[in-house]
Amino acid sequence: MAVNFAQWGNDLYTGRRSYDIVGKRRVWLGLSALFVVLSVVVLLTKGLTGSIEFEGGSEFTVTNASTTAQQPAIDAVNSVLPAETVRVSTVGASAVRVQTQSMTSEQIGQVRAALAEAYEVEAGDVTSAVIGPSWGKDVSTKALQGVVVFIVIAMLFMTIYFRTWRMAVAAIGSLLQDLVITVGIYALVGFAVSPATVIGLMTILAYAIYDVVVVFDKVRENTRGVLDQTRSTYAERANLAVNQTMVRSINTSVVAALPVAAILFVGAFLLGAGTLRDISLALFIGIIVSAISSIFIATPLEVALQSTGENVKAHTARVLELRAKAVEESGEEPDAARIAAAGVHAGGRAQLLPGQHLGHRAQPRRKKK
Repeated sequence: MAVNFAQWGNDLYTGRRSYDIVGKRRVWLGLSALFVVLSVVVLLTKGLTGSIEFEGGSEFTVTNASTTAQQPAIDAVNSVLPAETVRVSTVGASAVRVQTQSMTSEQIGQVRAALAEAYEVEAGDVTSAVIGPSWGKDVSTKALQGVVVFIVIAMLFMTIYFRTWRMAVAAIGSLLQDLVITVGIYALVGFAVSPATVIGLMTILAYAIYDVVVVFDKVRENTRGVLDQTRSTYAERANLAVNQTMVRSINTSVVAALPVAAILFVGAFLLGAGTLRDISLALFIGIIVSAISSIFIATPLEVALQSTGENVKAHTARVLELRAKAVEESGEEPDAARIAAAGVHAGGRAQLLPGQHLGHRAQPRRKKK
């Protein structure tokens, strides 16, 4: 059976079809907490492997190589230092970059000779450099400072723009969850953390906050004046907003993930462009995690925080009380999603027709004979 995505998206927007995402917020937030804990456990047990830029070491560049295969470089280094961890990447069409741990001057000379022989080039085509860990430490410090500054600025912006600290806290909580899970998966895969990885993580932060702002903007629009009516609760209006923006979130994430996936799986793994592997993996994981987070975490967390307010709690209790009375009188369960959608589409001022209760759908009026 073919799925009409356009009709599906339209049904989500109008409220004819709805998924109770906010209503099951305890499940989503519980799963989020579980994945965050698992990511932290992976980081504490396995840890992150720093690249040569962070750990320091020796770097060799082979130019005019007859092949850009990685195995000859690994064999050449291991012929001098058995079991040495070797990081090989392709640079351009005929150059290979080889990164290892720190070596003595004698060992560097031996590795240069072995690489020249392995790739059938002159000794002058193999250059070497020693990178100290101080540069990587400085990069790590600057990256951490950048993340902190970004989070502070983002929280201030969210507080001013949405005029509520609860949305700001929910957005930052969702953002931190995306970051921790992405780093945890990255550590589980075992790729070395390089400056490209840091750039990818910083890009994820911007992408994730953009996704959340779009959803929260719809939440704010739907919940404007929600306390002035008794047709639907704050949670129902917010759930409608998530459903209305779901198609947009999915489409944007798929469009963003496809080129990154091409870079990761085709460019890095099949063509051997190792310099692209770190940033593309971080971006690919981050895009998927942030898309899921914008749907299942951000708004449920925001509603959970809003529900702690006395005015929202009192309003929710009042709406449910009136709805229970209507159900008792009619014996029919109300369609909460359709009620919320009707209230939003009427500017939050929708009223029931005479003789109609919250569980009724509007019936067409009969023409007078």
